[in-house]
Amino acid sequence: MTLAHPDTGWDHYADAWEVLAPNGNSLGVRELAHPHENEQPFTRSLSGVQIPPDVQELRIRARCNVDGWGEEIFTLKLETESSGN
Repeated sequence: MTLAHPDTGWDHYADAWEVLAPNGNSLGVRELAHPHENEQPFTRSLSGVQIPPDVQELRIRARCNVDGWGEEIFTLKLETESSGN
């Protein structure tokens, strides 16, 4: 996940991002332990996310330590395996 946020230091920074199923269930949260005011945008991974087999898209949202969860949600459409010969 690559995230851009106007981090200003410990007083205001992006402190997490979350992967959601289409029904709103959380599939995983990546906590961010420190500000990234000198590294924008920045990329961090999240392992161990279990995606149900019927899910065709994921929603991703970010959180900051001042404003909470952002209203903007990124939708990621998943590629499906095609059955071929």
